[in-house]
Amino acid sequence: MMPAIYGNSYQILQAPGYVTIVYEMIHEIRVIPLDGRPHAAPNVRSYMGDARGHWEGDTLVVETTNFRDEGIYRNANPATLRVVERFTRTGSDTVKWSVTINDPATWTAPWTFSMPLTKEEGPVLEYACHEGNLGLMNILSVARAEEKATEEAAKNNGK
Repeated sequence: MMPAIYGNSYQILQAPGYVTIVYEMIHEIRVIPLDGRPHAAPNVRSYMGDARGHWEGDTLVVETTNFRDEGIYRNANPATLRVVERFTRTGSDTVKWSVTINDPATWTAPWTFSMPLTKEEGPVLEYACHEGNLGLMNILSVARAEEKATEEAAKNNGK
């Protein structure tokens, strides 16, 4: 959920026994069981890890382990990385998201960062190129206009 240049929308949904987080970027969905089940066996690994959640008062605590080697956060060791997220509603439209990264094979001590998540109206849109994306058309039209201007300037200098 680290912010990037774009694609930073998330939808957090709670259902009986589960919380899901839908990510705009690359259509990821995390399904987080809240029933106290243990993490999957260490040989069962996924790109987003194996998440388990529970409530501590009004705070949703999500512990994730069992990451795959590919795409691991900041070159951590997937065998020892443990990520603990805390989601606490701080207002009607805000949630404090706090993340503690613990990997004794990579860092000398756990470290934490935090940021607010702000509610947006509307659905999480699909992360994809679409017909309404005018970026490429605009880039090409500017390039063609510059080419035409260069050609005209060359013709005028040749007279």
